[in-house]
Amino acid sequence: MSASVYLRPIGLSSGPQAESTGDGPGAIRLGGSMAYASRFALIVRDGGAVVHRRVFALDDAAEAIGELAEGFSEAGSALSSEAERQWANLRLLHAPLQMGERTVRLDQPQIMGVLNVTPDSFSDGGEFLDKPDIARAHAAAMLEAGAAIIDIGGESTRPGGAATWEGDEIERVIPAVEACAQMGAAISVDTRRAGVLEAALAANGGNGAHMANDVSALRYDPRSLGLVAQAGCPVVLMHAPGPGEDLHENAGYDDVVCDVFDMLKAQRARAIAGGIAEERIILDPGIGFGKSLADNLALLNALPLFHALGSPLMLGASRKRMIGALSNEEPAHDRLGGSLALALRGMDAGVHLVRVHDVAATVQARNVWRGLRDAALTDFSQMPPM
Repeated sequence: MSASVYLRPIGLSSGPQAESTGDGPGAIRLGGSMAYASRFALIVRDGGAVVHRRVFALDDAAEAIGELAEGFSEAGSALSSEAERQWANLRLLHAPLQMGERTVRLDQPQIMGVLNVTPDSFSDGGEFLDKPDIARAHAAAMLEAGAAIIDIGGESTRPGGAATWEGDEIERVIPAVEACAQMGAAISVDTRRAGVLEAALAANGGNGAHMANDVSALRYDPRSLGLVAQAGCPVVLMHAPGPGEDLHENAGYDDVVCDVFDMLKAQRARAIAGGIAEERIILDPGIGFGKSLADNLALLNALPLFHALGSPLMLGASRKRMIGALSNEEPAHDRLGGSLALALRGMDAGVHLVRVHDVAATVQARNVWRGLRDAALTDFSQMPPM
């Protein structure tokens, strides 16, 4: 089948009550999150061109999906089956992530705090490298502020960044992993090298890192997929167009939203075929990696679509260059307002993990956002009698 189908939520709501007419809920819960959708676009693409698009409300889902079987001859049955699968995925409830002794629930947005122990990261390069006391204090402050996970990285993957030798990356990452493990933190390691992940998992007597965050979606190092499968740890698969040293190369898209969706779908299937449990896969559209400002904006506006893949979602847009491009080219350390705007955009779309540098401010924004959602979900005053 050359044609592909995409089931994109386009009408978001504060909750099912807001859309109810008295005959039942008028919206579905996206990926078990606190985001809801009541209107959808069913899109079929063939040869890079959209050949079918139908917008429908919740009550018309079965009809919209069923008509694919009638309208596309031999391919129709496969398209309809795939649409049914995506429709089920949109409503899938995701199990919590078990990370050591910590359980990270995915029924509300969770904040992942960034700890870069690198000399040249775009935002905080050199701030915590070879400064164990400062790095430890920063990690402790993020945990105290409400970070559910600490994401430790020892390589800069910014555009034009120099490649890092695996040995150097291990020397940077392991002390930070050990320090965070002693605090009882849930730890993610931001690496695309199997040797680094292996060392991080084995750190602190085998009680080190708990999650792999691979910006190459396990494509860079041929050992990575097997290692993650054997370890049984959660893994973030991120979209980046470049399979080699330069993650930003080969960045041409026919349609960035559909192309990123297709790539994540393929890498998710590859991971499952390689022995990684489906419930341990998290997907990240890779904002800023081989993408123009227009590409990034398109992806952020289409985030609800990615629930159709059937995995929890992570968004990493904190302090990204696109914020400067939209606001007088402010430097990375002056992009808090834009970072919060993008984090809230992700929460509205039902993203489960939000990866940020400014944990305290983002947790506060999340808590206020959740207060608004809780109020909407418990307000029955506008509902007609059942």
